[in-house]
Amino acid sequence: MKTAALVIALTLAAAPALAQNAAQVSRAEAGGDCPHCNLFQADLGNKELKGRDFAGARLRQSDMSLSVFNHTTFAGADLRDVNGYGALFTDVNFAGANMTNATLVGSYLQGANFRGARLSGVNFSGAEMDRAVGLSQAQLDEACGDDSTRLPRGLRLPECR
Repeated sequence: MKTAALVIALTLAAAPALAQNAAQVSRAEAGGDCPHCNLFQADLGNKELKGRDFAGARLRQSDMSLSVFNHTTFAGADLRDVNGYGALFTDVNFAGANMTNATLVGSYLQGANFRGARLSGVNFSGAEMDRAVGLSQAQLDEACGDDSTRLPRGLRLPECR
């Protein structure tokens, strides 16, 4: 019984460390830089956040749909499960970011740097990324797209199911 209570207490004590940081989310939503911030599940949808620094930030499960992030850095960021539907990511730095299971359907990714990014499960259906850099076939083999996805010459994506 004491062991169960201790486990529950430790679990509850650790929970706030996983939650987003409200002050950091407010700063990001208002258009401020926020490198290494905890922006878990932040609502960054329908915003213009050009030229920002989110390097190393935790943006997991955030809504980034229909936003403008041109010239922003997400290098080394946690972008797992983000919704980037229809967002503009022109010349964005995703180098080393974990983008597992992100939805980038219909997004504009011209000039984006994907060097070393983890793209497992990413949906690029309808994305324009034929001028993206740092992409390898091995990265794209773990992602998916459709016939309207525009890729750099010589690269291909499995079809999403």
